[in-house]
Amino acid sequence: MSVCVGGASHDAGLLYFCTMPSLLITEQGPVLSLALNRPEKRNALNPDLTNMLREALEAGMNRSDIRVIVIKSSGDAFCAGADLAYLQEIRNNSYDENVQDSMNLKALFELILRGPKPVIAAVHSAALAGGCGLANACDICFATPDAQFGYTESKIGFIPALVSIFLQRKIQGSIARELLLSGRIFKAEEAKSIGLVHHITAAESLESHVMDYAQNLAKTTSGQSIALTKELLWNSSGLGLDEGMNLAAAMNARARAGEDCIRGIDAFLNKEKISWS
Repeated sequence: MSVCVGGASHDAGLLYFCTMPSLLITEQGPVLSLALNRPEKRNALNPDLTNMLREALEAGMNRSDIRVIVIKSSGDAFCAGADLAYLQEIRNNSYDENVQDSMNLKALFELILRGPKPVIAAVHSAALAGGCGLANACDICFATPDAQFGYTESKIGFIPALVSIFLQRKIQGSIARELLLSGRIFKAEEAKSIGLVHHITAAESLESHVMDYAQNLAKTTSGQSIALTKELLWNSSGLGLDEGMNLAAAMNARARAGEDCIRGIDAFLNKEKISWS
């Protein structure tokens, strides 16, 4: 058991920070885990938690020793969307206040989508509205068989505005349209069949499977390659074929000049096994 002393404690290679009770931050080698920790609110998002998560992600993205980031949660839900108290508050916001609030959420999603480190979601139980958007923004998604997904904003007169932009780039447009308009809740199997979930695993082994995958990803892939690939995917979205191919050629040239590419080619030519972590 870890005991916090001066904001952090060490236990069997695990570093646990307790300075932000709504967000638990742990490290295990090159893997940074961020756990939403508002179980009494079903890990619902509010401005404080959104900002905490963004700041922790940004810090992890900027650290050379962190290779993979995992977003998970405590309690009996992944994230049930927006906090009820927060929803009551925005009823009285001005247009400008709501724009600024939306931009804060945009910054979180954009950091996950375009940041240089791969981000893995570990989803159990409900991932609804903003929580569904959070899971879908991640590069890779693990879910338990009973996990539930849904863009339920239309049920309360809201719209899934930000998620609609990247969702249409992630799955077939007609499928995205039906999910966004209906607001219906769907299970992990359907989410996997349309490309929103990559791996389904039993609840009791979710954490271990995610950690094994993350550690293996850190060990077997080049950090520079991952960063450049995510940059390419972000910048090429929406480009025409000619523009996209030109961008890809330029990015390819950048990758070839990188330290990791030179190291990887040398290892391949010398028939040496390479570990990137």
